[in-house]
Formats: sequence, C-alpha cells, structure tokens
Amino acid sequence: MRIDLNSDLGESFGPWPMGEDTALMASITSANVACGFHAGDPGVMRTTIALAKANGVAVGAHPGFQDLVGFGRREIKATPQEVEDLVLYQIAALAGIAGTHGVRLQHVKAHGALYNMAARDRGLADAIARAVAAFDKGLILFGLPKSELITAGERAGLRVAAEVFADRAYEPDGSLASRQKPGSVIHDDAAVVARAIRMVRERQVVAIDGSVISLEADTLCLHGDTKGAAALARSIRKGLEAAGIAVASLA
Repeated sequence: MRIDLNSDLGESFGPWPMGEDTALMASITSANVACGFHAGDPGVMRTTIALAKANGVAVGAHPGFQDLVGFGRREIKATPQEVEDLVLYQIAALAGIAGTHGVRLQHVKAHGALYNMAARDRGLADAIARAVAAFDKGLILFGLPKSELITAGERAGLRVAAEVFADRAYEPDGSLASRQKPGSVIHDDAAVVARAIRMVRERQVVAIDGSVISLEADTLCLHGDTKGAAALARSIRKGLEAAGIAVASLA
C-alpha cells in the first residue's frame, strides 16, 4: 500500500512570504507549484522548483484563476475556452522554468475555486483536461475522486490521480466543505493524521454531517498555507509509514 503526499507550494509573492516550503519539502513527495496567477511569481517559481529538485520532490503545475487578491479562492465566471487558455499558459510557464533546472513536470492540479468548479462542471473540467493533454499527454491530472475532473482526464487519455485532503472537511456528496463553513479546515493534528490513514487504508472519510463516505486515494494533500503545515506533514508521513503505508511520488 502506498500514497503520494502533495502540498501546494510556491505561493509567496514578491516581498510577501507564505507557507513553510523549505521545511515541507522534507516530508512531501509531490509539490504543486503556483504559476503566478493566484499566487507566486517568476522568482518564486524558480526557487521552488530548485528546492523540489534538491529534495527529490516531484513537481506539478498548480494553475488557478488570475486572482491575487482573492488567492484564487473566489469563483470567477469564465468560458471553457478561457479556462483552457489560462491553464495552458500557466503549465507552459512553469514547465519552461522547470526545464532550465532539468526538471520535467509530473502532474497538474488546478487551484482553489477553479479546482472546485471543475469538479462539478463538465465543460470546465474538459477545458482543463484539453489544456493538459495539449501540452503533454504524459502529465497526470489530479482531481477529487469520482469528480468531473477525473472523468474529463480519462476522456482526454490522461493518467489521473484521485486526490484526498487530510486537513479539509467533506460534504456527504464527496465535495469539499466551503471554507466559509465552521470546521471546514481541520486543525487538530491527531485528527488529521487519523483521517489520512483511514482514507488511504480503508478508502473512507467521515463527512461534516457524520456520515461515512467512500473514496479512492492516489494522492493525499496537505495545504501549504495551513498554520503549522511543516510539523503536520511530518506527523502525517510518520503516521502513514507506521501504519505500513509507503509514501512515494506517483512517478
């Protein structure tokens, strides 16, 4: 039994730092690097890729809406063509910088509102999948289990990875609870570790209403902007390995 442990990184911008990227690299196996639209900038992208390479961490593009003020977590009305274009642009930008370090991208994971909207909207999901496939059909597309993103990736001939979240609450339908709801982000370290192990071993998670839902788990996400993320990542990895679960990148 194995799982990929990913985190959203490279989300600093100019003089404004965010996250604990350097410390997180010691625990994770895949990094979703912001591409400058919702967060990040060219310098941060370059630094993050170099850091991932030094730590043997796989690199993926983390495209989002062009929304620095809202950190990409505000829903923006966009056509499928607009989404396809903005995703392709961001993948290409990150891949270009990665290439200067001799790094090839492993995957693509949409960010925030774009991710959640595409999880339920076939048109947007297909747009993201088309952008990924157009750039490189060898890339892995991340998405919520059984979501439109997963089925869109399969239709496009991509390898897909069902993603689960250790530190986020779930709705009974398997979607992520809105961050506007109390308890949507879980801050109890022991609870997060226990949830992570259950999601990987039993393919189950307790939803926000107390119901138990089934899900697939190929990769496990811990948000890099969560307070104490680096320490929590160490605890999650230690807990997974103690439970007999190997932690390794999808590649």
